[in-house]
Amino acid sequence: MALDELKAALPDYAKDLKLNLSAVIGNSELPSQQLWGTVLSCAMATRSASVLRELEPVAKAELSPAAYNAAKGAAAIMGMNNVYYRTTHLLSDKDYAGMRAGLRMNIIGTPGVEKADFELWCFAVSAINGCGQCLDSHEGVLRKAGVDQETIQASIKIAAVLQAVASVLDAEAALSTEALV
Repeated sequence: MALDELKAALPDYAKDLKLNLSAVIGNSELPSQQLWGTVLSCAMATRSASVLRELEPVAKAELSPAAYNAAKGAAAIMGMNNVYYRTTHLLSDKDYAGMRAGLRMNIIGTPGVEKADFELWCFAVSAINGCGQCLDSHEGVLRKAGVDQETIQASIKIAAVLQAVASVLDAEAALSTEALV
């Protein structure tokens, strides 16, 4: 199982991450589509080949083809939007925030799955990418759609744990290679 492989790959100092993987994914109360769409989109957002390789096959098996593509689409579109909107928010010159972005974002309007599920995945990816403006925007859409705070929090936990696991695994991989000469 993917979670067991990831847990086994983590060093002893990351025992809390092993436990948290079990808690936030293995024992999640989210419906399967919300859970595995969040896992897949977050795994992509971590940019960790090892995390994505372990979790993608399970996500693909658990999700419909439309949900699988939508989860990947959430990671893709938020990879762009999080950079753009985080930058316009951080710039001292607030005129940029009022300018038309002019970037294609069609998948947000027609993701191919229930809108709330897609928004949840976009929200979780935004947590990994650190875009406060996107977090607020997607959280507002989720709340307006009747998604409870516990569901939103569950996606934050998945994002946080997967990002931490990815960081540890990638750091350990880098440390295990011989130094460049």
